[in-house]
Amino acid sequence: MTDNIFEGLPPPSSQHQELPNSSNPDESPSPAPTLVLKSSLKRSKPPESAPDASELWCYCSNLTAPPLLKSALKRSKPAESTPEPEPEGAAPKKRLQFKTSTDASEEQVVEAMQKITSHIKNPSKFSKASKLAIRLIQAGSVKAETSCYLIAMLEAAMSSKTPCTDRLVRGDYHALFSAAQDVAECLDRSQKNLLTIWTIKAVVANDLFTDDSFMFSKTATQIKEAISDLPVATEEDDAEEAAALEQEAVKDSGDGETTQDVDEAASAGGQENVESDPFGLDAWIPSNVKKNGKTKMTKEDTDALENKKFLRSKREALITCLEIAARRYKVPWCQTVIDILVKHAFENASRFTSQQRRAVEKLWASVREQHLRRKQGKSVTGKLDVTAFESLQDKYANEKMSIRRSVGANGERRAQQWLG
Repeated sequence: MTDNIFEGLPPPSSQHQELPNSSNPDESPSPAPTLVLKSSLKRSKPPESAPDASELWCYCSNLTAPPLLKSALKRSKPAESTPEPEPEGAAPKKRLQFKTSTDASEEQVVEAMQKITSHIKNPSKFSKASKLAIRLIQAGSVKAETSCYLIAMLEAAMSSKTPCTDRLVRGDYHALFSAAQDVAECLDRSQKNLLTIWTIKAVVANDLFTDDSFMFSKTATQIKEAISDLPVATEEDDAEEAAALEQEAVKDSGDGETTQDVDEAASAGGQENVESDPFGLDAWIPSNVKKNGKTKMTKEDTDALENKKFLRSKREALITCLEIAARRYKVPWCQTVIDILVKHAFENASRFTSQQRRAVEKLWASVREQHLRRKQGKSVTGKLDVTAFESLQDKYANEKMSIRRSVGANGERRAQQWLG
């Protein structure tokens, strides 16, 4: 009992350290794990080597190379291959081709113009016929050889029962005669005169119906220039106008001579000729000399007569334009332009014949009366109908001072003429 029970045992400290090894006495102790740093796991950089000369040149060239053009990116056209010859006996292939031009002979052009001329007189067919005529003109088919057929076609269009200023056909007339202006160089003098008259009636007169103030003002300027280009009318022009009016009155009233009266007059004239020349000596007289010492009309006389006819027709066309412009006086923005236009015609009334002068005076009296009513505020609407031009004219007409210093002739600084 006195013996020590702990005798022969290892001390407690050594026993605690050897406990893990006592479980597996046969296994050898494993070595302790070594700590690895994160920086040591990184890959080492490869050694820098000198760049190759070819790689360096390519890199520099890429830096300085200009951007590629868009055209360089387009695909190249494939090489045109020669068509293979078709075997004999094979059916020909159908190909679709479009005509870009029309090669018509002169006979075909003349035939087309004659056909259009026969239909363009009909108001119901005028729209379609005028479009065909425009296509014919724009195709370059009108030449000096076919100009007479063009004039016949345009004359038939102007002889229609429907006037060229009618609302339904106004645009077609404007387009047709505007296209005819492109071939004016193919016409002779008499044909150009006719085209000028028709253009005033079908183009200039229809431009007065526009709703564009700039176009209306431009058209009024054209009419003013045409009036200024007219020569002063003479007493001979007045006599010719009176004779023409008498002929028209007789024709309209139907009191002209019948065919039987014309035949009787012709037979009586033939008997007088036989009695006046019983020996047939008139055959020996030169052909350019007529009885009573009168000669036949020469080329100069023909040109003078044609020029008179042209001036008479031009005056009538301009009077028509003035009447159309005066009818548009109810439109507010047209009033100032119409005032200036009709006033210009009244100041150049001597360039018109007697009957036309009366018409111009009536137009000027009507326009002046409406102008005064507008300035007094007696318009149709009951409001003060004064344009901006007139208000400024009244404002500055009595100004005594001006930004341009003295403006009066006597130095009184009073405007004598202001804004017209």
